Amino acid sequence: MIRILGLRVDQVNMEQALARLSEAIAAFRAGKSRGAQVVTINPEGIWLARGDEQLRRIIEEAYLVTPDGSGVLWAAARQGKILDERVTGIDLLYRLCERAAEEQWRVYLLGAKPGIADEAAARLRLAYPHLLIVGRENGYFRDREEQVICEIAASRPDILFAALGMPYQEKWLAANIEKLGCAVMIGVGGSFDVIAGRVRRAPRLLQRLRLEWLWRLLHDPRRWRRFLAIPRFMAAVRREIKNNNEK
Repeated sequence: MIRILGLRVDQVNMEQALARLSEAIAAFRAGKSRGAQVVTINPEGIWLARGDEQLRRIIEEAYLVTPDGSGVLWAAARQGKILDERVTGIDLLYRLCERAAEEQWRVYLLGAKPGIADEAAARLRLAYPHLLIVGRENGYFRDREEQVICEIAASRPDILFAALGMPYQEKWLAANIEKLGCAVMIGVGGSFDVIAGRVRRAPRLLQRLRLEWLWRLLHDPRRWRRFLAIPRFMAAVRREIKNNNEK
């Protein structure tokens, strides 16, 4: 585990994350765990958590905090700590669904606009024919929240993917962890839109060059205010390292 601007990030690559989550599911099924929350953290999330004590506490108490974002890898390297790779929410979702199809883990999709989770479920089933998706619900359920929680619990999912946007998804999962009765719960932001084909992900070359953030900004300029967190994050990391070196 390392700290970036005071926030916890676990030093895991994708295979290590999958191994940890397999252990969490086994522990839950054996009655040894109340459920494991996963946070995939990027520079924007770290910057947001600096001024949000509730989110900071959730990150500290999470079962796993993965490095989601090239800026996180960059910040770690500036401290002399090497993170092998990004473990993003959408990549973790795909790999977990692949494993779930093999292990017959039960999956639930929660979030996004009406119809998106259905489309994402259909595409995931095409990719992984043996995947067991036991339920799906859009993200507009606040007027019937308790009903949705009961429906999720009744479906007994091993993995709950919540596409509700950060930090709401992290706070909602943490507040309802006991009621939901899921082995693993992960906030995956806008992943369902990408899986459903409504939003195009950056080409692999840009992902490898760590420019996925630029692709998203160019294709949705309305997000520019959110991306202001990135230069602020980088400046804060540089200041922190300079201050530590001067001590």
